[in-house]
Amino acid sequence: MPLANAAASIMAYKGLAETPVTALKGVGPKSAERLQRLGIESVQDLLFHLPIRYQDRTRVVPIGSLRPGDQAVVVGEVDLAEVRLGRRRSLLVRLSDGSGWLLLRFFHFSGAQKQALARGARLRCYGEVRNGPSSLEIVHPEYRRIAADQPPELEPNLTPVYPATEGVSQQGLRSLTGRALELLGQHPEALPEWLPPELLQRFRLPELGAAVRYLHRPPVDASLPELADGRHPAQQRLTFEELLAHQISL
Repeated sequence: MPLANAAASIMAYKGLAETPVTALKGVGPKSAERLQRLGIESVQDLLFHLPIRYQDRTRVVPIGSLRPGDQAVVVGEVDLAEVRLGRRRSLLVRLSDGSGWLLLRFFHFSGAQKQALARGARLRCYGEVRNGPSSLEIVHPEYRRIAADQPPELEPNLTPVYPATEGVSQQGLRSLTGRALELLGQHPEALPEWLPPELLQRFRLPELGAAVRYLHRPPVDASLPELADGRHPAQQRLTFEELLAHQISL
């Protein structure tokens, strides 16, 4: 039984459990139908729809220090952009930052996009680095054009990656969970603490609301390896909650 359904059905605050996800801005009937495929019908379901992994978009990585397999934010200037014909037509953009250079490869692109990525453009990009035929490259990076004197916009927290479904984007889920967290901040009693303080202290576990907030928006100094292995106290707290809910249901 998923944590959302187990903990929610037994111990949840009725206000959020009974508030449909359509009460959040931007969720219409079609969006609600797609979210239902993820088991999300209420705001509370959304709060317990937890990330499966995280991305670090909190810092800029020098291109010269990149290695295959890295997922990183880079900032650089376009030296060259050209359409190359081959087995697959692609737009290749050479990006450099003084420490090194790499290629941005696009298989699907428009004429307007090619013009926006012309020589001299300054870009902030995010993606996974891989070995290309002649250099390191990122295929279809997320990117934004920025002014020469503009500091790159970085995320204040680790970026969550959620279980998704067709028609529900990661950006959409991040926006929705952000609104749900705002609602929780306005009504902290929405996730009451059922575990006695001595038990939380004994096992060094955070309160339920704090654990949910942490896992949706881990701070910059959060340990990615610890989160990836499920060893963080916030994750252990929710595992405890799920096991307790299951025991009570029996």
